[in-house]
Amino acid sequence: MTIDMATDLSSLFVLLRETPTTTILTALVGLLTFGLASAYFLLRLIAHHPRPSTEKERFYRTTTPDGIASYPLPPAFTTDASCYLSVIVPAYNETERLPAMLEEAINYLRTTLDSWEILIVDDGSKDRTCAVALEFADAHGLEQDQLRVISLEKNRGKGGAVTHGMRHCRGEYAIFADADGASQFSDLEGLMKDLKRVEKEGYGIAVGSRAHMVKSDAVVKRSFVRNFLMHSFHTLLKTVGVRDIKDTQCGFKLFSRKAVKAVFEDLRTEGWIFDIEILLLAGYKGIPVVEVPVNWHEVDGTKVNLVSDSIRMARDLGVVRAGYAVGVYTIGRGGPGRE
Repeated sequence: MTIDMATDLSSLFVLLRETPTTTILTALVGLLTFGLASAYFLLRLIAHHPRPSTEKERFYRTTTPDGIASYPLPPAFTTDASCYLSVIVPAYNETERLPAMLEEAINYLRTTLDSWEILIVDDGSKDRTCAVALEFADAHGLEQDQLRVISLEKNRGKGGAVTHGMRHCRGEYAIFADADGASQFSDLEGLMKDLKRVEKEGYGIAVGSRAHMVKSDAVVKRSFVRNFLMHSFHTLLKTVGVRDIKDTQCGFKLFSRKAVKAVFEDLRTEGWIFDIEILLLAGYKGIPVVEVPVNWHEVDGTKVNLVSDSIRMARDLGVVRAGYAVGVYTIGRGGPGRE
């Protein structure tokens, strides 16, 4: 076997010496072109393709003096703001945790703002998430349309639920907040102040951040695996160009109305990695982003599977970054000087 292999290699070297250099270069260029083309079409196959909303998903339910009623959502991105703040809450099987989150949010909004709305986007829940939200609105005497519930017929993922709510929000500003109540709405004042400070031509994003808590008990007492994956993920983010934001995954991000349209009209990722695509799109479009420290506490009942979701996030991150790099994902209009 060894002698045969040596003979084959010797024959190959002879063939290469006798082959014109131009032929070899042409073959190498052909192989490289084929490899790049194959990689490009493979990327197109595995790229994220958000599904269109169904007819039912274009309606919302709200409490009225006559009971619960259903109305069509405003057209995506086309209407002017009709309230000051929209709060988008993606929710999947949140019967237990949602009421406490809503209680804290309502108490803050009622005493601080004149006009606001909360959009609960039920991401295909199997429990009573929708019913609990509407019961809460009725029990707390919320006005019609102050709390709207949108039901997605099939689970899309957190990014898909947030995007659906953002597409149909009515606020001059819009924030998405997790249904677990881990963040505090009293921090909204700081986010709004800093967003307005950096806002440019109506575009601005304020990102809630837990980075200042890295040495607090809330983080230190986490499991070794959780902290290891967190630090590994942050290292990976730096390699794909997200270096200025220390905490990309905090579920408390505030947008100006123009930024909502510029970002979510082009956003493709529907899973956990959508926060990263938000920041990438903001960077590509020149939208100012400011990171603001917020309070945060661990809440039981997380839907994240540390290992499998971390692997999925790493894979999706690679797809998103490669998609923008080679033009599979296009960057639409929007952003300062890009209208």
